[in-house]
Amino acid sequence: MFESLNATWMELSEFDEPKLAAKGYQNYFDWVKERSHLFRGVIDSTLLRDESHHFIDLGDAIERADNTARLLDGKYHILLPSLDDVGGAMDYYQWGAVLRAVSAFRSYHRIYRNVITPERVAELLILRADMPRSLHASANRITETLDLLCSTRAYECRRQAGEVHARLHFGRMSDIFKSGLHEFLTDFLESQGAFAVQMQRDFLMIT
Repeated sequence: MFESLNATWMELSEFDEPKLAAKGYQNYFDWVKERSHLFRGVIDSTLLRDESHHFIDLGDAIERADNTARLLDGKYHILLPSLDDVGGAMDYYQWGAVLRAVSAFRSYHRIYRNVITPERVAELLILRADMPRSLHASANRITETLDLLCSTRAYECRRQAGEVHARLHFGRMSDIFKSGLHEFLTDFLESQGAFAVQMQRDFLMIT
C-alpha cells in the first residue's frame, strides 16, 4: 500500500502546468483513476480482513456514495436539456461524460440498450444495486461492513445506515422524481453527514 501511494506521489509531484497540458487532461484523469484502482486492488489483495480493512472499506463506500450524489445533483439540473434537445448529439455527449466520470458508460448501454436519458442515468446511479458507483450499491457495502464492525452491539450509526439503505432498496424512481430529485439527493447527503458524526461517537467516543 505504501509503495503504491509513494509511487503515485512521486509521479504527481513532477507535474506542473506545462507538463499537464502536454499530457492532456483526459490522459491525466485516466492516470489518476488508474492509480486509484491500483491502490484499491492492493488493499483487496493483501490486507488482512480485520477492523483496519473494514474501516477502509467503509470509508471507501461512504466517499463513493457522497461523490456520486454530489455529481448527479450538480450535473442534473445543469445538463437537463430542453425538450427540443432531448436525444440530440449534445444531450448524448454531455450525459455520456457524466457516465464516463463514474465508469458507468458501458454498464448503462448493457442495461438499457437505448439512448442516454437523464432519468435513466439517475436510476442507474441511485437505485441499481449492481452498479458499483450507485448509492444503493454503496449503501449495501456500508450496512454489510457495519454488521462486521458492530457485531451484536446496537450502535446508532448502524440503525441510521439501515434507514438509508431501506429507502434505496425499496425506492422507486417515479416516487423520487415526484418528490424532487434535488430534494432526495440533498436529504441523502444530510443523512450521510449525520451518519458520519454518529460513527465518530460510536467508534471513537467523540461527542
